[in-house]
Amino acid sequence: MHLTIINDSEDNVKQRIMPEDHQWDWSMPVSFSQGWKVDNMVFVGGQVSADSDGNAVGVGDIELQTKNTFENIGRVLRDAGAEWTDIVKLNTYYVFDGEPDELKDYWEKMTRVRMQFLPTPGPSGTAVRVSGLAYPDLLIEVEAIAVIDR
Repeated sequence: MHLTIINDSEDNVKQRIMPEDHQWDWSMPVSFSQGWKVDNMVFVGGQVSADSDGNAVGVGDIELQTKNTFENIGRVLRDAGAEWTDIVKLNTYYVFDGEPDELKDYWEKMTRVRMQFLPTPGPSGTAVRVSGLAYPDLLIEVEAIAVIDR
C-alpha cells in the first residue's frame, strides 16, 4: 500500500490511496490518484477493467469488465480501511452501442455483477450511458464515495 499523508490543518488529514496491486500506466505521466481518504470519507476515482499496461481486460464482455472494475474499487477501499458497506454513492458510466432492444439485457448483465459486490440496502447510485470512455474497448467506469462510521 502506498499512502501519501497531507495535513491540511489540525482537523483535516488527507491520504492518497494508490494500491500497489492496482496500478496501470497512462500514455503519459499523470498525477491522478486511485483514491483519497479525507478524515472518514473515501473518494474512489474512476475505476476501469485494465491491466498494468493500461490495456482493456475483457474486451467486449460487460460482465467481466464490471467484475474487474468492482475488484479494483475493492482494492482502493481496502487500502483506505473501508468496506463495501461504507459506500454511500456510486456513479457508473457504461458504453452500449447495440440495438435498442438489446439494451435491457446488457444493463441487466452489468447490474447482476454489480449486485454481487453491493450490500443491501445499497448506496445511492447513478448509471449513465456514454458513447465512449478514455481508452478504446473500455465498457464501464465506476467512481464511489464511502463514509467510514465505525
